[in-house]
Amino acid sequence: MTNISPSAQSELPVRPTFIDMLISIKKSLGAPVILSVVIVIGLALHDMAEVPGRLIFTGTALFEIFPFLMLSVGTAAYLKASGADQLVARAFEGNPVRAIAVASVFGALSPFCSCGVIPLVAGLLAGGVPLAPVLAFCIASPIMDPEMFILTAASLGIDFALVKTAAAIGMGLFAGYVTLGISKTGLLANGLRDIATPSCGSSLQSEIDVQWAFWKTSSRNIQFWTEGRKTSWFLGRWLTFAFLLESLMVAYLPAENVAEVLGDGNAFALPLAALIGIPAYMNGYAAIPLVRGLMDLGMSPATALTFMLAGSVTCIPAAIGIWSLVKPKVFSLYLGFALAGSLIAGFLYQIALG
Repeated sequence: MTNISPSAQSELPVRPTFIDMLISIKKSLGAPVILSVVIVIGLALHDMAEVPGRLIFTGTALFEIFPFLMLSVGTAAYLKASGADQLVARAFEGNPVRAIAVASVFGALSPFCSCGVIPLVAGLLAGGVPLAPVLAFCIASPIMDPEMFILTAASLGIDFALVKTAAAIGMGLFAGYVTLGISKTGLLANGLRDIATPSCGSSLQSEIDVQWAFWKTSSRNIQFWTEGRKTSWFLGRWLTFAFLLESLMVAYLPAENVAEVLGDGNAFALPLAALIGIPAYMNGYAAIPLVRGLMDLGMSPATALTFMLAGSVTCIPAAIGIWSLVKPKVFSLYLGFALAGSLIAGFLYQIALG
């Protein structure tokens, strides 16, 4: 009988446990796929006859939005491959008052998703950029980007997409200038965690390499297709999950209840939408079909805007990312901007609609 030494035993491969396999599957598929499967299984257990109708609804919705989905994917891939996303760093140069305005606009128009913006923000803070313009960018960025504008216009109309873009810029300005004023009092001193604290001599990289005709370079060509596949997988999963949720709302949520609680007849509809939107942590893309379904059931456009704004700023990737960079007092300010900014935008939109 051959004896195996303790050192040799330690080098033997460890068989993954059932829990390890579940974690691996979750990482591969992602939360939206897992949740979609859970919903379908739960629906089948509740009423198997409903499953085909809900799946047909989801498939039809995906088919209708597919051209816009491809356009948004192509836009994101082009901006990444050409290096145009690097231009956002220039928004933070110069006078803070000007930087806040430019950062708000860039935040609303830049192609960064909630996850992708965090490394940039960490680098900006570590590079010594003031908190005010960075926070303006952080507020505006999760609300709107080119892909989301296309999908919002396709589902909720071009007018709503334009209003949401204006609201993103406005909330960024509001957050930036209020933060600038508070910063002058010293209340936000030492508000950054160590990972985002500037070190001596740190500065932003000034050289930006943008190549609009990216297809002339092999590496950028590869990056275009890689980014396209990644964005397609990301958006496809979340939209499938969202359309599945919408199908359930249409089937099981009484229209009169939605109209009563979130319609124009309820004076507290806007505050309620903001208070629901913040803890909902709703992904901005998933919120589009969800809000469309609620509007079809009676939710007012102003209430829909308030819900989407509050939820976008506090969606899980954005909220966790900001929390990892700043201390609780700054994070509380971030949540306060989400609540106050979404309410102000909602009330202004309600007034504009008459």
